[in-house]
Amino acid sequence: MEKIITRFPPSPTGYLHVGGARTALFNWLYARHMKGKFILRIEDTDIERSTRESVDAILEALEWIGIDWDEGPYFQSQRFDVYKKYAQKLLDSGQAYYCTCSREQLENMRKKAMEVGGKPKYDGTCRGKELSKTDDSVIRFKAPLVGTTVVEDVIKGNIVFQNSELDDFIIQRGDGTPTYNFAVVVDDITMGINTVIRGDDHVNNTPKQIMLFKAFGCPLPTFGHVPMVLGCDRTRLSKRHGAMSVTAYRDMGFLPDALINYLVRLGWSYGDQEFFSKDELIEKFSLENIGRSAGIFNMEKLLALNADHIKATPPGKLARHLLPFLRERNLNAEEGPYIESIIETLATRSKTLQEMAEGAMFYFQEEIEYEETAAKKFLTPSVLEPLNLLLMELNSLEHLSEKNLENAFIKIMEQTGLKLGKIAQPVRVALTGKTVSPGIFEMIHALGKKRTQARLKRAVEFITGQSDL
Repeated sequence: MEKIITRFPPSPTGYLHVGGARTALFNWLYARHMKGKFILRIEDTDIERSTRESVDAILEALEWIGIDWDEGPYFQSQRFDVYKKYAQKLLDSGQAYYCTCSREQLENMRKKAMEVGGKPKYDGTCRGKELSKTDDSVIRFKAPLVGTTVVEDVIKGNIVFQNSELDDFIIQRGDGTPTYNFAVVVDDITMGINTVIRGDDHVNNTPKQIMLFKAFGCPLPTFGHVPMVLGCDRTRLSKRHGAMSVTAYRDMGFLPDALINYLVRLGWSYGDQEFFSKDELIEKFSLENIGRSAGIFNMEKLLALNADHIKATPPGKLARHLLPFLRERNLNAEEGPYIESIIETLATRSKTLQEMAEGAMFYFQEEIEYEETAAKKFLTPSVLEPLNLLLMELNSLEHLSEKNLENAFIKIMEQTGLKLGKIAQPVRVALTGKTVSPGIFEMIHALGKKRTQARLKRAVEFITGQSDL
C-alpha cells in the first residue's frame, strides 16, 4: 500500500485559529494513524500580508497542541524557481500561454459577460495568439472548454463541475509570482502529497487543481473537504463566538489535549464516545468517520471537556501546565510533591488552569488574609478550644493521612461536644482566609504539618488579639 502523505499549509497572515487547527489535526491524525508522513508548508506567496510574527505564532500553536511534522516547514516564498520551472513545462507542452490583456480589457470582459447573464470570467482573447513573454504578461492555463471535472471527495461524495463554467485562470502573475492554485499543485506534486484534507471553502479551487494535476500527467491525491466550524447561531465562527488564536485558549487555561479532543470531535465521531486521549485519537481516527455537517463550536462544552481532562491528567504532568499560571501570580512554585498534592485537592473542582491557579494561591502565601465577613463569623473566642486541641492532635500525628485527620477531628468533637461543621469551618478560614476550599482533610494533608500548625497558631493569635480589644 502506498505510504500516506498529508500536509498542513497555513498562510502566515495571522494567528492559527480553531478551524485551521482542526484541519491540521485531521491531517496529522490520519498520517499518524496510517503510519505515514505529515508535512508542514507555509504558503507565504502573499508577500505583502505574510509576516514572520505570524509564522512564529503558527509554529508556537502547533507545538503547544503537540502536532509535530516529519518534513518542513517549507516556505513557498523560497520556491519561486520551482514554480517557474513547472510553468515553463506547461508553456512548452502548449497547455499554458502568455496573456497581455490589460486590467481595462479584463474589466470590460467581465462587464459584457454579466450584461448577458454570464459569469464574469476571462474570454480567452490571448488563447490562440501564441504571444511571447513581455514585462507585464501573465501566464494562463489552457483549461478544457467542454466536458466536466469531477471531484471525488471521500467526505462529500462526487462533486461535478462543468468545464464551460471555468476559465483560463492565471498560474503566474506579471511579476513572476505564482498564483495560489498553481503553487499548491506544484508543491503537492514535488512533495509527494497523496491525501488532501481541508476546509470545504476550498471546494471551488479543487477542479482547477485537478486540471493542473492532469496537465502534468500526475496522479490525483485523495481529496476530502471538511465542513466549516460554525458558532452556536450557525454563522461562520468569529470572535464573538469565542473564536480566538489557539494560544489564546492556552492562556485561558485549557489543556492542549482537551482542545485537541474537542476540535477533532467537531466533525468526527467514534460511536458515542466523547472523551479521547491523544493516543486514542491516533488509534481510532479515520476519514470515513468525518461527518458532512458543520461542527458547532460551544464554549460550555469545551469547558466541560477541559474539566474532564484536568481530572484525568496525572498531577505530575498537570503541574508542568499549571506552573506558568502560578508564576503569573508571583507565587514561588516548582515541580515536585508539594504542587502535586495541591493539584490533587483542586483537580475535581477546576474547569481551567486559571481557576486552578486561583484556587491554589492560599497554599503558597506566607501570610493568609482573612476575608472580613469570614473572620467575623468564624474566628471567634468560642473556637479557641477546638483550634488549640487540633494543634495538640497534629503534634501527636506522624502521618497526616486523611484517616488520621478524620480520627483527630472525631476526638475533638467528642471532647468539645461540637459537630464537625462547627470545627471544620473555623479551621478552613484559619488555613485559607475563606469559607470555601477543598475538603478539609485533603487540604491539611497537602499543606503539611508545619504550614498547618503555623496558620492555626496565627488564627489563635488573631482571635486572642481581637478579644483583647
